[in-house]
Amino acid sequence: MTDVCNDNNKKLLILGSTGSIGRSTCDCVRRFRERFSVAGMTAGTNVNLLIEQIREFSPSSIYITDKENADKVKGLFGDKIKIYRGNDGLERIVNETDYDILLNALVGAAGFKPTVAALKRGKRVALANKESLVIGGDCIRAVLRGDPLIPRLLPVDSEHSAILQCLQAGGGADAAESIIVTASGGPFRNLPKESFAAITPEQALRHPTWSMGKKITIDSATLMNKGFEVIEARHLFDFPYERIRVCVHPQSIVHSIVEFRDGAAIAQLGLPDMELPIQYALSWPERFPIPGKRLSLPDIGSLDFFEPDMDKFPCLKLCIEAGKIGGTAPAVINAANEVAVELFLNKKIGFTDIAKIVEEELNQHNPVKAISVNDIMEIDKDVRDRVSKNYNN
Repeated sequence: MTDVCNDNNKKLLILGSTGSIGRSTCDCVRRFRERFSVAGMTAGTNVNLLIEQIREFSPSSIYITDKENADKVKGLFGDKIKIYRGNDGLERIVNETDYDILLNALVGAAGFKPTVAALKRGKRVALANKESLVIGGDCIRAVLRGDPLIPRLLPVDSEHSAILQCLQAGGGADAAESIIVTASGGPFRNLPKESFAAITPEQALRHPTWSMGKKITIDSATLMNKGFEVIEARHLFDFPYERIRVCVHPQSIVHSIVEFRDGAAIAQLGLPDMELPIQYALSWPERFPIPGKRLSLPDIGSLDFFEPDMDKFPCLKLCIEAGKIGGTAPAVINAANEVAVELFLNKKIGFTDIAKIVEEELNQHNPVKAISVNDIMEIDKDVRDRVSKNYNN
């Protein structure tokens, strides 16, 4: 298929424009207005920021969750902008808007169907919604008919962007032997396991190096997020799980490492800032400049690396196990985890209960190999309903 992104100006549809990734994407557009424009935006409840973004970037269409906020936008902009909402609103804006690149920064399984819809349209996807590949990697690969995911789907996660850059620098996947995905280790890397049961949401939300949304911050504290990234790497780069490893690196300076067949290891280093991987996903294969602070190794002083403790962080082990099982198993752990994280944030369960709920759902599930988008979403709903019912009463 011809690359849809050859034009000088690439039109973006930003899903989650008011979140941290969406805001950083807007910064990229500001830096390169001759290279990028905004065709559409979506938001949840932050209507005031969305209105500011509409005024600045003039998208032709937007999606917003509820009717009251949709009416507010309508009252300000009238027929100048097409407004989507409702259960099918996200898919409709993806299917009906004129754009070149979908920047998917939605959180959770809600991002899966828009990713598939954009790929079916032949659009490029810059993917920050890792759940798309976690729950539906096989389905997405089928949509692309066995073709490589890259360049149709480019990673926004800093780790996977780093892997892509390392592979390009080292001669490609055929020359690579293994992938090492780095992890900060979260706020509880040095906390004794016997103290985990007393961890509060407030403590879990204090990530030592990254500023992120609540859900992904909790996933980083349990290392579930790192397990998701292993599954994501398996699909993006077509590496078997036996050749993907996780290494804890508290400074978050080395974003990932690729080992090559001749013994060389190439790492991508940088300050913990999401603007680089976001912009690289949009500009690939070019590399555009970003002003600001540069990495100073003497200032950092030392870089530390450790093996992950699977006993203290069982979510990482469960996630990799589900990835190896394949089929619907990753969709089950993702759905169970999303509900469990919400329960933890609402103080209805403890920190260690997140892994227990995920393990319970995985153990009682009979995975199916041949799956469609509807199959995945059905399983996602069943698991959510069951976990919610069991723990909200």
